Amino acid sequence: MADGQLKIVEGRALSAQQKKDLLNRLARIEGQLRGVQKLIALADAPEDCDAVAQQMAAARKALDRSFVQLLTASILTQTGEAADLEEARQRAAHLAAMLDKFA
Repeated sequence: MADGQLKIVEGRALSAQQKKDLLNRLARIEGQLRGVQKLIALADAPEDCDAVAQQMAAARKALDRSFVQLLTASILTQTGEAADLEEARQRAAHLAAMLDKFA
């Protein structure tokens, strides 16, 4: 992990590719947030707050999209790997509750 990459472990929650895609998306959002921090640090005129607000909104929307990506990947992976229909229903119900709680 010398290159700063996280080690992706195999599991049943998400596939390795789904994890990689989410991590890439989050890395881009992290870059956006660093840009917002720089804009705040350099803000001089009142108009600069418009640029900060615009970039904050873009980062928030990108994070919301990553949440949807997480849920979509979870639905596909977790219900698709269920042993039977009842287990698939239970997993889907759990994911629906998570959506209701956090969205």
